[in-house]
Formats: sequence, structure tokens, C-alpha cells
Amino acid sequence: MARVPYLSRADATADTEALWDRLEVERKVPTANIFAALANAPALLDAFLSYANALRDGSELSPKLRELAILTVGHATRSRYEIAHHQSHAHKAGVTPEQLAAVADFENSDLFDEAERAVMRLAEESTAAVEVTDKRWAEASAHLSDKQMVELALTIAWYNSGVRIMGMLDIDLEDSYPG
Repeated sequence: MARVPYLSRADATADTEALWDRLEVERKVPTANIFAALANAPALLDAFLSYANALRDGSELSPKLRELAILTVGHATRSRYEIAHHQSHAHKAGVTPEQLAAVADFENSDLFDEAERAVMRLAEESTAAVEVTDKRWAEASAHLSDKQMVELALTIAWYNSGVRIMGMLDIDLEDSYPG
């Protein structure tokens, strides 16, 4: 059970009605639990949405690499919520069902190419150790521009913060997602 109430459109005030409109346009309906919890701080939720949208829509980083990095963060932190929510995004970005099943053990899978494996290693190392070695940075940067590397760093850091927010608030995985 979450540590704060999940709010809904029924809880909207004149000041937050536009935020609920935005959520319904930009995100799935019904509203995901993460957003329903963050609605307790509406100004920050609004900024949260803008940043998340910029990472998704304003980046030159391949959506497939982005989603592999996000799923790696989810597996490295054991975030069922993150994994469940990003499997469909990853599939839409070109990650195969076989790759989805292999993300948790990507080092022992031949389903990923060098660029994918380098991105996943960087995401895993950054999540576990915060700082990354020059070796891991060089592996990924051999495949990406400086701009894409900054976008990747921001994505990995953003989703690390997300899983920590979900953990701290004890966000429940919605019943519509498989366990």
C-alpha cells in the first residue's frame, strides 16, 4: 500500500484541473499509480512530466537503446514497477520478446549487439556504483555521439531517481500489469 494517497480526477481542484487534463492526454487512462501518488505535489508532477517527455521526445538517443537502459535500471534495482511499465515501451521501440526475457541476464545472452550491451553495462554500473569507469564510458561512447551520451546519462539517472521515488512511496504495481 502506497505511503501517500493515490489521487484521481475526482480530487482535482480549480488549480489542478489542467494537470489532470494533461495527464489524460499524455499518459494512459486510467492514471498510473506513480502519477496518482505524485499528484499530491501537483507543481512537481507537472515538472516531472515535462522532464520525462523531454527525455522521450527530445532526444536523439535510439528509443531501443533508451528502453534497454531503462529496463536494465529496473532489473538492477529489482523494480517490478519499472520493468512492467517499460516492457511495452521497449517492445514498441524494437526490443524483441526474446530480448525482453534476457535483459536481466544480458551478459550471458547473444541476443544483444555490441552497442546494446555497452549501453546496458553502463546503465548497470551507474545504477550499482553511481560513478562509472572509463572503460564502461568508452564502450558506450564508441557507439554514440557526445550528445547521445549526455542523453543516455540523463536517462539512466532519471530512471534511477524514479525507482527510488517508487520505492520510497511504496507505489503498487497496477492490477492490469502481470506480476
